[in-house]
Amino acid sequence: MKVSYYPGCSLESSARDYQESIDGVCKRLGIELVELEDWNCCGATAAHSLNHRASIELPARNLVIAEKAGNDLVAPCPMCFNRLKAAEKALLREPGRYRYAIEGNTRTWDLADFMARPEVLDVMASKVTNPLEGVRAVCYYGCMSSRPPEITDAKDCENPMSMDLIVRRLGGVAIDWSYKTDCCGASHVVDRPDMVFKMVGRLYERALEVGANCIVVSCQMCQANLDVYQDKIAAELGMAVDLPIVYFTELMGLAMKEPGVATWLARHFVDPVRLFEEQDLLAKRGV
Repeated sequence: MKVSYYPGCSLESSARDYQESIDGVCKRLGIELVELEDWNCCGATAAHSLNHRASIELPARNLVIAEKAGNDLVAPCPMCFNRLKAAEKALLREPGRYRYAIEGNTRTWDLADFMARPEVLDVMASKVTNPLEGVRAVCYYGCMSSRPPEITDAKDCENPMSMDLIVRRLGGVAIDWSYKTDCCGASHVVDRPDMVFKMVGRLYERALEVGANCIVVSCQMCQANLDVYQDKIAAELGMAVDLPIVYFTELMGLAMKEPGVATWLARHFVDPVRLFEEQDLLAKRGV
């Protein structure tokens, strides 16, 4: 299976663990990711608040490249996905207004939704040799991959299920909770850390209340806010947290015994290795 691939900026820098896990599990699943030739930044997170035309034309250029390639387009970053979809809608709704034009004959996918299609889930399940017994996860989607539905085309924007389905196929428990699409505050952690800490602290509280031992994400901004600042947030709010924040692709690699998984997990601030060793999923099984 061949698809065009838009990595976005952070997967080549701060989110290298996400990128490497995507590469590893896609090879296992027989998915060939063809990186868009000469792709450019999609404009997230600031372009839409500064210049409307730029916010459409930056991602639109990537859509033109993808359409010429002739394959569906996959974006692992929910912010990138959202901007690509916003540009797609604008170009098709108002042809001639922008410098780029598309026919609309290729589909843009959020990576988690792409991986949660039944045919991919079946292949995934057949590759599991290290079922994730003992993993009790809440799946945190954030606010960009499914909303607003008129942009994302999400069927259930308030209760997305892609990562839940994946965790269950990997042998883990995906716990239902009501905060899977709450905002983490995103880049406001720079200018309003007080606000972000309260928002993220509430996510920790609710995850612990339902008995989760980790939080699964698909967004590198969400991952950073929940992982990098966890000790500081817990201290400021007087909480005991210790919740690893892992990408769903890292769990896929763990369940399929992908050799690089220990390296990906070692880059996290809140150590997930200890959790998986305690559950006999990592060192003791030779992953």
